[in-house]
Order: sequence, then structure tokens, then C-alpha cells
Amino acid sequence: MPPSDDELKKAAAERALELVRPGMLLGLGTGTTSRHFIAGVGRLVAQGVALTGLATSRASETQAAALGIPLVPELDRRVDLAVDGADEIDSSLRLIKGRGGALFREKLVAEAADQFVVVADESKLVERLGVGVLPVEVLPFLWRRTAARVAALGGSWVVRGGEEAPFMTDNGNLVLDVSFTGGGIADPEGLGHELKLITGVVEHGLFCGLTNGVILAGPGGVRVLGNI
Repeated sequence: MPPSDDELKKAAAERALELVRPGMLLGLGTGTTSRHFIAGVGRLVAQGVALTGLATSRASETQAAALGIPLVPELDRRVDLAVDGADEIDSSLRLIKGRGGALFREKLVAEAADQFVVVADESKLVERLGVGVLPVEVLPFLWRRTAARVAALGGSWVVRGGEEAPFMTDNGNLVLDVSFTGGGIADPEGLGHELKLITGVVEHGLFCGLTNGVILAGPGGVRVLGNI
């Protein structure tokens, strides 16, 4: 019987634990794969390894605290290693993240890290980003005007959770799930730049030039992309 998706995610997370060294400040990602990594960090802490974490969401913070992982709310130095999942990964190690709703905090931690490593199962590897939706976090105030400007870049959007009872991020913002036709996103860097120019857009889920390496788990085992 082939391994389940959850078993593959756990295998990738366990491989990432090999990068952890005593004394590290770790960026703790959000999502199903990141939960396995956080659980592994909790085991190390229980064994007496001195580690500190910076959580990218309230959910990850709650899990880490329950496992006894010391957490910091702010940074006075660089994060040594940040480990997180991804929704889509291309051959240039560009990502789409944020379908778990924590894209803004995840990007802040990734940018603050000396090493940013993604853990995922092989199904997340795509030929071109934009196979699924691109999450875009926006301010609730006048969000329809913001959404119209996002749509002008070539995408169609829906409000995550629906307009009656929308999903709210840990930052109190809305998420637009944006879809692109015609084979995905042709220029991720360019689109990311254009999205950041829109007043009302807090952050988008395109992660370009941030990833040092990707740990992918599949039926044939675990492989590493990039330089880690």
C-alpha cells in the first residue's frame, strides 16, 4: 500500500528536523505539514535540546506552547531556520502559500530567516504557479475597490468563506482567493510587484527568491531541491 499524504508530509518534516541545531531560533510554519515539524521540535525540547520558536499563526503558537517549546513574540536577531509548507512549488523554488490563511506572517518570518526551507509532498510540485488559487490578504475597509484592482491584473476572485461570514486572518483581514486562467501565472515576480502596488493589499501568497531548499516526500522516498 502506498504511503498516505499525511505519511508523506511527516516524512518531509522529519527530514527537516535534521537541519535543527541546539540554540537555534526556529520559524514555525502553519499548516498540516508544519504541524509535523512542530511536533518534532517539541520532542527535541522534551529531550533537553535548547531551542526557541517564532510562530507564524495562532494555531502554530498554540501547538508549540502545548509542547513546551519556548516562544518569542518579537525578534532581536535573525531567525536561524524557518520551516514551512507550501501549496504550490515550481522548479525555480518559487511558491504559492497562504491557503491556510497565514501568508502575511509566514512571509515576514521567511524574510527574517537565514535559511528558509519548505517541506511538502510531491503533489505540490507544479510546472507553473497558479494551478490553484493565489491568496491575497486585503484590508476589510473598501475591500471591493481593492478586489476590483486585483481583478484588473487578470484574475477572478472570491472572498474566502463567502461574503456573509468571511474568513478572517489572525491580523483581522480578509483573504481573496484569486484564480488565473490560461495556464497559470506567467510572471510570478511581476505579478507580485503589481499586487504590492495596490493600496488595500496587505500581502500576497507569491514567495519568490526566498526559498533556500525544498524537502519533497513521495512514494519513492524523500528528495531535496536547492542548497540545504
